[in-house]
Amino acid sequence: MEIYGWVRMWFLLCACLWETSLGQVVYSVSEEVDKGTVVGNIAKDLKIGVHELHSRMFQIVSGSNKKYFEVNMKTGALFVNERVDREEFCEQSQRCVVNVEALAQNPHNLYRIEINVLDVNDNAPRFLDSAISMNITEDASPGERFHLPVAEDADVGSNSLKDYRLSTNEYFSIDVQSGEPTVSLELVLQKALDREKQSAISLVLTALDGGKPQKTGTLHITIHVIDVNDNKPVFNKPLYKVKIRENVAIGTKIMSLTATDLDEGTNGELVYSFFGRANAKTDGLFSVIPETGDVVVKNQIDYEETPAIELRVQARDKGSPPKSTQCKVLVEVLDENDNAPEIIVTPLLDSVKEDTKPGTAVALVTVSDRDGGKNGVVHCSIKGFFPFKLDSSYSNHFSLVVDGPLDRESISEYSITISATDEGAPPLSSSSVLTVYISDVNDNAPQFSAPVIDAYVPTVTVEVVVVESLDSGQPSLRQVPMKEEGFSDLNLYLLIAIVSVSVIFLLSLISLIAVKCCGSEGGLSRCSGPVVTTHPDGSWSYSKATQQYDVCFSSDTLKSDVVVFPSPFPPADAELISINGGDTFTRTQTLPSSGKVRGFMN
Repeated sequence: MEIYGWVRMWFLLCACLWETSLGQVVYSVSEEVDKGTVVGNIAKDLKIGVHELHSRMFQIVSGSNKKYFEVNMKTGALFVNERVDREEFCEQSQRCVVNVEALAQNPHNLYRIEINVLDVNDNAPRFLDSAISMNITEDASPGERFHLPVAEDADVGSNSLKDYRLSTNEYFSIDVQSGEPTVSLELVLQKALDREKQSAISLVLTALDGGKPQKTGTLHITIHVIDVNDNKPVFNKPLYKVKIRENVAIGTKIMSLTATDLDEGTNGELVYSFFGRANAKTDGLFSVIPETGDVVVKNQIDYEETPAIELRVQARDKGSPPKSTQCKVLVEVLDENDNAPEIIVTPLLDSVKEDTKPGTAVALVTVSDRDGGKNGVVHCSIKGFFPFKLDSSYSNHFSLVVDGPLDRESISEYSITISATDEGAPPLSSSSVLTVYISDVNDNAPQFSAPVIDAYVPTVTVEVVVVESLDSGQPSLRQVPMKEEGFSDLNLYLLIAIVSVSVIFLLSLISLIAVKCCGSEGGLSRCSGPVVTTHPDGSWSYSKATQQYDVCFSSDTLKSDVVVFPSPFPPADAELISINGGDTFTRTQTLPSSGKVRGFMN
């Protein structure tokens, strides 16, 4: 016994750990409770601090249009947000469970919450017809039975339909037979009828449920006692069974019923018809041909709505008075793969930041299929390749999460096609497109369209006159004229900025040249012509009278910039002198001097 106790304790511990790992919480609440009724403290049960609810963006996610439950973010209490009607959710199911999901971020957690909706006695039993009439011959034998329509009660359990009672009379009683799928109710003749004493009998049938307080429904029955006709029709068997596939064509004959009557003439001629209305969903699905007893399809048969159908057929002769008998027909509907899977996508974010970490939930996806068996087994996937994937939360419930790097500058939005396919033969599928917008984060530094931008500012062209130098032995000087360019299509602000930088650059360059360049060696008189002289550091000097032009280049390169700075007064025309490397010079051209020239020294 001690070992058994330890083993039992171990299994209980494992079960608790298993339920916790699934992130599932179970609550119970009665239907029809007022809005605001607290179901439980979900924050406490999920072990989430109340102060974390806002920071973790805790929310209840519902797959339907109505949000029946909500969370108080201040207390962590789960409360009723919309009126809950158990019959609307579960109809006749004994157990009614509403599944909702709770989502928390940072880190991402999805919790399944089961809420058992408890039934209350809010529905009374009712008959589809408030009154019926029946014809019973006066020669009916005591013990004969006559089928009665049964009542319906939308409540379940102890609140469901429990019993029937017949008003006090000396002729009839009722017999209730409980069975599957429905309950049979029969009127039993206890005493022989005498039309001469009483031609009509009025009865009241009462249906009672088991609720507290108890609710009831009534049916008024009028019995017409008919004289004559001593033989009633008889079916070949009291119960018929047939199987058909859903979506069978309207007008298809599913079976033929046959009854016989020992009477002759009109007393032996039979008319077939349906008797009573047992279920509002099955009413009108079939018709019976009065003359032949053939049962044919009248309306669309849907397995998902009515997997099993019970019919009651009556055969009545044409005697005076007529006699009748009834039989039961059970129709089993076979499922066809006629329902494509349904996809419900619930977005969680308006947009996804491009630096979102993998595993972050973007949307919740729920798939379902109304078909049964393999026809209702659904597989869900994403068409194409995206930085997203589907994570299965539990049966037919998925989370669309980030599965790769996002870059808004490359792709700013994704159109993701989610496909669901069942295992039917042939399989049916459906798809839903979810557009995910990528929002920007500051992950790129500013860049110019090119690393270097050349901008040309129109200015006064200065022509330089270079004459013989008294010294020789310098590299040759070749003039490269500057091209005058027009304005490009640059933005006005960019142009202003370039001009400003250029001015600063030129001023700095002038200062640098002024420091580096030396004055010309030797002097010329005011009446002498302009002179170009060389210096040991590789600079040239140009002078004429009181004005001087300095030309600087680097002596250790093959190609150097030549910059000439003019004086404020235009000099006289002079000749251009090319100084060769062999300590000689050559006069090549006579030019007017009027401005600034930038060229290259080769």
